Amino acid sequence: MFRAFSANLVVFSLLAIPGQLSGQDQDPVVQEIRQIITAEYDYTKENLRDVTGNYHSSGSLEFWSSGGLVQNVSPDEPARTYLSFSLVPKHIWVISLSEDVAMAQFYVEGSYQETGESPVTHYFTRATRVFVKENGEWKTRAAHWSPVQGGSGTKQTAIVG
Repeated sequence: MFRAFSANLVVFSLLAIPGQLSGQDQDPVVQEIRQIITAEYDYTKENLRDVTGNYHSSGSLEFWSSGGLVQNVSPDEPARTYLSFSLVPKHIWVISLSEDVAMAQFYVEGSYQETGESPVTHYFTRATRVFVKENGEWKTRAAHWSPVQGGSGTKQTAIVG
């Protein structure tokens, strides 16, 4: 079912882009998703740990910027911690597909060092995240990060644990 949903999402997204992007600032879903993305990065920068509780109860199907294979991220994935974190989301575009499904595309740039890992000094990726409303809250259901030429992705290629 998720595969069919994904295919329909991509087709619908491509058809919806011209009309959707022109009304970005008026759509409350767009504003809500932008705020969530920005707040997550601000939280991590301030607390040097990932936000928790932002994954859908079914988890999230994800491709990471490390180039590894698809990952099924559990909703109770423990928060990663950092020694340093200066990542910033930029140029956030959101396509509201319904009242409870939205897709965001944006860039992430900066540097970080996850606890126990070597630093990533020029992280620069394109990101796509699919959000689904669950019990009145937006949750990540799928994501894809890919490095921009000249930028670095993450070093992590699989969930360890």
